Amino acid sequence: MEGEKPGFDFLGFNIRQFPKGKHQSGKNTQGEKLGFKTIITPSQNKIKVHYDHIARVIDAQKSAPQAALIKRINPIIRGWANYYATVVSKETYAELDDLVYRKLVAWATHRHPKKSKSWVSKKYWQSMGGNNWVFATRKEGTSPLRLLDHADTPILRHVKVKGKSSPYDANLVYWSTRMGNNPEMPTRVSKLLKRQKGKCAHCGLFFRENDVIEIDHKIPKSQGGKDSYDNWELLHRHCHDTKTASDGSPGNKSGCNSAEPKPTKRLEKVADKWVMRYA
Repeated sequence: MEGEKPGFDFLGFNIRQFPKGKHQSGKNTQGEKLGFKTIITPSQNKIKVHYDHIARVIDAQKSAPQAALIKRINPIIRGWANYYATVVSKETYAELDDLVYRKLVAWATHRHPKKSKSWVSKKYWQSMGGNNWVFATRKEGTSPLRLLDHADTPILRHVKVKGKSSPYDANLVYWSTRMGNNPEMPTRVSKLLKRQKGKCAHCGLFFRENDVIEIDHKIPKSQGGKDSYDNWELLHRHCHDTKTASDGSPGNKSGCNSAEPKPTKRLEKVADKWVMRYA
């Protein structure tokens, strides 16, 4: 309607369609160009409510230690940023981080009215990971407590379910990759599939439903590697054999690192249950 603000708010999101040329236009389910693109962002009202919440917490903690303030604000930032992490939020995150920074500067200078700005910044802001303006505690010999940035939250777009896939179609590889868990798949395999986005860490190709998948130690246990998630990866069996032969591991400490031929094994459904079968 003429005179009305374009778009509408729903569940804290602003949904609006922008006119676009043929190269950026959205498409319908038949692949036909629509002449516009739908953009979803956090609504202005929810942005204001979120910032006001953080500002009230900061104002209420004027005499509290820096660590206490960080512990109060971090859950607020984490929860809000995760809620909007599936839409167009990067610019909003950056704007909020700037507003929070300015509010924290006012909080810090209020606590030390007779100190210079450089003294205040050195006391409350630290250098971490290439960022020289991290609001964090300074404690010798311990891990500093730092304030989370909205912009550190990765944007993860929602991916539509592929074709006619269904959780009941027994495609364990697809659903484990998508969800990171599956009651019929070992927990660590499901988590690794999601982390690797369904791809073999050696050849980079997608795992298929009937592929034989094995867990490998990035650094072999015989060479001091740990038996933990950060040292595990999923490989095709033939990729696993190739890697094991090249990394020089004799496989003495872990059967998964053995270069000896292994019996073929597959998941098969027997009497409504999935069991591992060896050839």
